[in-house]
Amino acid sequence: RSRRMALAAAASSSRKRGREDLTSSMTVSASRPSTTFEEDSSASALFDEERSSRLHAPIMVLTGHEGPIYSTKFAPSGAHLASAGAERKILLWEVYGETCENFNVLEGHKNAILELRWVDERHLATASADKTVCLWDTHAGKRKRKWTGHTSFVNAVAATREPNALVASGADDGLLIVWDPRSKERAAAIPHGRAVTAVEIKDDTLAFSGGIDDVVRAWDLRKFTTTAATSSRTTTDQGSRPLYSLEGHQHTITGVALSPDGTTLLSNAMDSKLFTWDVQSFVAGDRRTPLRAFVGARHDFQKNLLSCAWSNDASKVSAGSSDSIVHIWDVASADELYYLPGHLGSVNDVHFHPLEPIVASCGSDNLIYLGEIAP
Repeated sequence: RSRRMALAAAASSSRKRGREDLTSSMTVSASRPSTTFEEDSSASALFDEERSSRLHAPIMVLTGHEGPIYSTKFAPSGAHLASAGAERKILLWEVYGETCENFNVLEGHKNAILELRWVDERHLATASADKTVCLWDTHAGKRKRKWTGHTSFVNAVAATREPNALVASGADDGLLIVWDPRSKERAAAIPHGRAVTAVEIKDDTLAFSGGIDDVVRAWDLRKFTTTAATSSRTTTDQGSRPLYSLEGHQHTITGVALSPDGTTLLSNAMDSKLFTWDVQSFVAGDRRTPLRAFVGARHDFQKNLLSCAWSNDASKVSAGSSDSIVHIWDVASADELYYLPGHLGSVNDVHFHPLEPIVASCGSDNLIYLGEIAP
């Protein structure tokens, strides 16, 4: 019930309009040591359209991966994109320009990379089926940390949004582990109970884990003691109990994401539903129920861990889907705004650009799409 089944199998302009309706698109092919670029026959109409972003074309298709892609994310500035998957490599891309150049490839994992997150504009964190979590320096083009605290496949990774970043990871060993990039050792290990398939971390006080028990748990990281001499945290008795649990899904949690302001959590699960939850500390009551439910995305027999994401203004959400479609919903109404075909396999991850109305998606077809939507 994790990505291991997938690993074994594989070892826009207007609302509710599909990609096939757009008048121009461009395909970028990454090859080492050079990058090639192809333009389709309709690209002459590119600049006749009203555009909403600085992408060279309304849709850019990035090719170069040699296996299914499980994760893709924009850097905080939006100038770069990272992607990774079954082939164990991290590809770094320019977002703008005619070629969306693939400017570097990072290698070091010994099994599939199941998720990646930017820690800041320079550093990336990755989770891998090789049981490790790694921190990468994208400027130097090398690995900075290799954390080995997990004993099974590491399914998920997340990072805080503050200067003194923390990294969180979740694995089939049932642990949510918090890492401090300044240290080789883990800062905290929290027992979720069963295999952890999704994680999110807000700051040094709050983290979330979701798993095959169909539940998202919230953890107060302040319930971990810190010694001034070593700055290391160890689990206390109180730390083994969650602040609260978010119950409502009926199958494995595959992705969780905090809204930009940190007040609402989005969850995706194999019951083919997305929920939003109020996770503000002042919410009254012991039991929290979903604020909204979003339907339309699909999960299938491959049981990939399909992620979910918020737009930068928190007005839209999106999620991976096994039906090869990128689905985007309006948060306020839960209506589906966009139904974007194009992929030829499961859409495993989606991510919104931090500054412009652009959405990135990656899939089991080895492709990455960058597409602009209405602002």
